[in-house]
Amino acid sequence: MRARQTAVVVLIGFLAIGAWPARWARAQEPVRPPATAPTLDQSAEIAKLKSEIERLQGMVPDQSHVMKDVAYHFSNLWFAGQARNWPLARFYLDETRSHLRWAVRVRPVRRTTAGEIDLGNILDGIDRSLLTALQKTIETKDGAMFASAYRDMLTGCYACHQASEKPYLRLRVPDAPEARMIDFTPARP
Repeated sequence: MRARQTAVVVLIGFLAIGAWPARWARAQEPVRPPATAPTLDQSAEIAKLKSEIERLQGMVPDQSHVMKDVAYHFSNLWFAGQARNWPLARFYLDETRSHLRWAVRVRPVRRTTAGEIDLGNILDGIDRSLLTALQKTIETKDGAMFASAYRDMLTGCYACHQASEKPYLRLRVPDAPEARMIDFTPARP
């Protein structure tokens, strides 16, 4: 037993002695000064990158452009649903959702007199409720419920416009499709 205790003590001693030089060497490393100001080459590169970012930001459409695309798809959705062309209605619903997400990526937060409005949270709520209800009417091919769900969605859109201090953007059921060249009647099998 005593031989075993001695072996453990010797092993611990060797490990401690072996670890000492590494600890001592780390303690002797010079303290590095904080990062210095960028060099002339780095400053030029930073300026070049900032210029490129500004150029790319100028190429991104503004939110009103994206919302014009939303209106295009959502208007056509009405006519696809009225014609009971459910595959086309599903296409326009999916495009509406996609373009609404794009609009939020373009401008995720709107500043109002009441504070900042998180448009992503608003869209998530609309997507889980009103857009999902509209989707269910398409899946069940229920024309009467489709018209009601479509109108509910218009009300939800207007609520977002009001929260964003854009109450003048009032919506209504369209009287003509945006895509005049699309045949909204269902395809015959």
